[in-house]
Amino acid sequence: MKPNILFITVDQMRGDCLSVLGHPVVQTPNLDKLAEDGVLFTSAYSATPTCIPARAALFTGMSQRSHGRVGYEEHIPWTYEHTLPGELARAGYHTQCVGKMHVYPTRSLCGFHHVVLHDGYMHYNRYNDRNTYAEHYNECDDYLNGLKKTAGASYDLMDNGLDCNASTVAMPWHLEERLHPTNWAVTESIDFLRRRDPGKPFFLWTSFVRPHPPFDPPQAYFDMYLGEPMPDSPVGDWVDPEIASAGSKHTTTGFGSISTSRLNRAKAAYYALITHLDYQIGRLLNALNEYGVLNNTIVVFTSDHGEMMGDHHFFRKALAYEGSAKVPLIVADYTGRLGIGKGFREQAVVELRDIMPTLLEAADTAIPESVDGKSLLPLCRAEENTVWREFMHGEHTYGELSHHYLTNGMQKYIWYSQNGEEQLFDLTVDPGELHNLAGNPEWQSVLQSWRERLVQELTGREEGYVDDGELVVGRKPKTVLSHLRRSI
Repeated sequence: MKPNILFITVDQMRGDCLSVLGHPVVQTPNLDKLAEDGVLFTSAYSATPTCIPARAALFTGMSQRSHGRVGYEEHIPWTYEHTLPGELARAGYHTQCVGKMHVYPTRSLCGFHHVVLHDGYMHYNRYNDRNTYAEHYNECDDYLNGLKKTAGASYDLMDNGLDCNASTVAMPWHLEERLHPTNWAVTESIDFLRRRDPGKPFFLWTSFVRPHPPFDPPQAYFDMYLGEPMPDSPVGDWVDPEIASAGSKHTTTGFGSISTSRLNRAKAAYYALITHLDYQIGRLLNALNEYGVLNNTIVVFTSDHGEMMGDHHFFRKALAYEGSAKVPLIVADYTGRLGIGKGFREQAVVELRDIMPTLLEAADTAIPESVDGKSLLPLCRAEENTVWREFMHGEHTYGELSHHYLTNGMQKYIWYSQNGEEQLFDLTVDPGELHNLAGNPEWQSVLQSWRERLVQELTGREEGYVDDGELVVGRKPKTVLSHLRRSI
């Protein structure tokens, strides 16, 4: 029988928040063990680091230019012919998703046989004055529908006063821990192991909503970090402190300086949510063993994007900086048939689009021509003479901060399309992106080479970012490219 596949995704977890990577505070013993059992990718990125476009890369294996989502826009139907669960279903897998999908329509299966859904707190499903679907949202969302039956019909996600994007506000979870959405996702995933078709291999996508805000860890996990000394957030010498101070009133929407005590409390809650996830992931892996399927299962763990958490006075995601764009990625093969090393760290720059072809190759299933990503298995096997990409291109429409970035994991180039600002960082000696080298005379040839690469990437784009071989400043960015809108 083909190998089972457990795909674990979390939402908004930074790439540096693993204790196996030497993080000074956060504790992730089960993910550390998973890394010891497999391959840990240390230069994994989300090309379009917000929920919807990042998940398009996971579902389709496409680059953002191909799947068409180059920014964040809701209510755009998912009409892709080839998806990861769809291809595995056609290959004979029993496919199930538990947790967050963040697709449209909300209950679209996108190739799964079944979805047990919890997308989290979704603003557009709660605006009663403009969305007739809002009153039925709780019935649509499986977690919320079940929670109202358990905790009471009057329960609402906003009962603790936390917004889904309030990255600086934290409160402990106010119900029993077993009712937390993190525990619920694992409970439903274990129930799938009980109900699955034993005559088929399974593809289980356990998709957690946390550590995305609201920052609401159970009290026991919050207590692990409250009062602990927190690492300072890096603030580059290119950051204007006056602008950061002026933006302090907007920290719930992405930028500004806040008090140290408030920031440290937010960090404590964020790290607590990650440790809570880690313990529940350990529970899920233990269940695989108890059901006798772990030894025929491939496990992949990643996040859709990171969280700035005060880096350079930014919060949330969408930006090209390491806190936002870099993600954790672990591939572990418990079947022993793929020849994957154990405890190996791979430095090649990889992207979320690479996960679909990796899992399809692991399942001995054809990879559709629409896929732009590359299987990670040659890297996992440390095969000699593996030809890999020299760099990856990311971008995100983000108002005045709309940008494009290129990185090879050692250097990073960022171009802000609306004002023409360029940034260049040497990540090998400056992982906190403290020093912008774009104005350094000694780095001008390097800067020019990255600029030329971006020109190549953007030539032919419908926004008109390139004219006569030069980057053009001020072109209006789009959130969705025209070919995707035409397919609707």
